[in-house]
Amino acid sequence: MTEAVFRETSAEPRTQAVPLSHLSLELGHFYMEDFEAGPAHLRQHFDRVRPWVEAARAVAVAQAGGKRPRISTCFLIDDYFTRFSSPAELVPLLLAEADRAGLVIDYLARESGCAVTGKVPVAEAVAGRIVEEPPPGSYGIRPPAAQTGWLANGERSPTARAPQAMKRAAVWQPPTETAARRHSVFLDVELWSDTPDGQRTWSCPFLAAVWQLARLGLLRNQGEAVLSPHPHTDAGSSFPEDWDELPTLVRLNPRADPFAAYRTCSVLPNRFLPVEHAVRVILDQIEVDPEALHQVAERSARESVAVPDSVADRVSYLFYAGT
Repeated sequence: MTEAVFRETSAEPRTQAVPLSHLSLELGHFYMEDFEAGPAHLRQHFDRVRPWVEAARAVAVAQAGGKRPRISTCFLIDDYFTRFSSPAELVPLLLAEADRAGLVIDYLARESGCAVTGKVPVAEAVAGRIVEEPPPGSYGIRPPAAQTGWLANGERSPTARAPQAMKRAAVWQPPTETAARRHSVFLDVELWSDTPDGQRTWSCPFLAAVWQLARLGLLRNQGEAVLSPHPHTDAGSSFPEDWDELPTLVRLNPRADPFAAYRTCSVLPNRFLPVEHAVRVILDQIEVDPEALHQVAERSARESVAVPDSVADRVSYLFYAGT
């Protein structure tokens, strides 16, 4: 006789793999006030972006060792903090101005999808993976980020306390960066804010960190890929009137290389620099899905593509002067 062994399918969870480009190149991250400024503002942005895009492509070619690198472009629109006009009006304007500058937007994303996409609470799931780095010598006095909604890259200044009788007040101490190089660059990042009735608003840096994880192909929900691109089937077809009717991530170019990539590069005006510093602090303290990391490592090894171990080091920027 032989004994049959039965296993629950759920006992062997599988993590969906995603196709990967060499580089995900972000051509802009616009808020509604940017669109409100009119076509001239968009035109100026893409004119400034174009030379930096060419530079980023040249670097990608060099890193590919002479092979044709897979490069996809993307653009992120804020429909989370404010709503303005409609996709039917704004998306054609955006694509026309990019085309005027000789640029092609392969993928278009809505920032609200970094908070919730479909029924998946993406931002909440990523927040649940925060693993704070305890500063050297700390004793757990500081409340965790899950409670306060604040995440730091080091030790905050100690809170002043009323001295007990016959004791002297504690001497002020400066904040310190955990990985400081000679001098500290301390940063304390607000991840979210809550209203008295329990409504949560995720911060711009936190949603931008989620956006970077999506572009790196490292977001999963119960093993399934998150923020999968939906094709815009007809280049001549119109876009919906309501932002909620537009998919979170749209593939505009049917011939585009994969959305996710081994590395990301974002070309942005320098007003985004503080936000992206905060993004790095967040990424350094996120416990990314280990199987997703393993898939990227395995595939990059097969392709002989060097990928940094640190997720934050896979992200790069080109900042141009202006707004």
